Amino acid sequence: MSEPSTTTILSTSRNNCFAWCACLLVLVLSALTPWQTATADDEPLRKVAVADPYLEMHTGPGRGYPIFHVVDRGDQVEIIMQRTDWYQVRTSRGVEGWVDQAQMELTLNPDGSEVEFAAATLDDFTNAKWETGILAGDFGGANIVSLYGGYSLNPHYSVEVWGSQILGNFSNGWMASVNVVHEAWPDWRVSPFLTLGAGVIHTSPKSTIIEGDDRTDEIGHVGAGLRIYASRRFVFRVEYKSYVVFTSRDENEEVEEWKAGFALFF
Repeated sequence: MSEPSTTTILSTSRNNCFAWCACLLVLVLSALTPWQTATADDEPLRKVAVADPYLEMHTGPGRGYPIFHVVDRGDQVEIIMQRTDWYQVRTSRGVEGWVDQAQMELTLNPDGSEVEFAAATLDDFTNAKWETGILAGDFGGANIVSLYGGYSLNPHYSVEVWGSQILGNFSNGWMASVNVVHEAWPDWRVSPFLTLGAGVIHTSPKSTIIEGDDRTDEIGHVGAGLRIYASRRFVFRVEYKSYVVFTSRDENEEVEEWKAGFALFF
């Protein structure tokens, strides 16, 4: 009996689609979950004064949380921490709650000057040094979930390290690779890119379904995709890669991959 190919043993049924769909859903929810930054313990908390008739405090960082307290004009609040568009503040009476950035931008510094709140912009997206994300999709008919981290050498070139889990109907597997990415127009909000990389793939057939031994093969790939600046520090990424699996048999194998997901840059 001939040894099954990589694409055969990784072929998956549609019943397993929920696996990567669930992972993608978790990713989206994680991307939408605000990123928390707190002031160091030994630094004084920043104080601002309410300039509007009132400042609404919510029980949590989101409009879905109810308003439970109102701060009057002229009163000061301390900024404890930030979660994307929301700030946790404390009043002079010790009441703590969350205020959205739109209202915080209307407050004043103790000296009466306008308050400025830094936020990630398209320029930060263009000049970011680090990026990490998670993508999910289809690898030759199998479900695949991938994590990656990248470092930008300059605005046009970056290096990425990938790790993937492959979930098939006849086997499971993992893949690791190192990629070089080229972006011709890194300052575009929708930035196309080309990628070239190499690595290894390991497949483990399910012995109760298909005969065969565990295999570890070298791989190479070329690909293309889009990085789309979403908001603040989040990027939506979609890509296609064409793999060549260098097997020990007479012929190598070709596998196509489609993935999409979110990333965080900084």
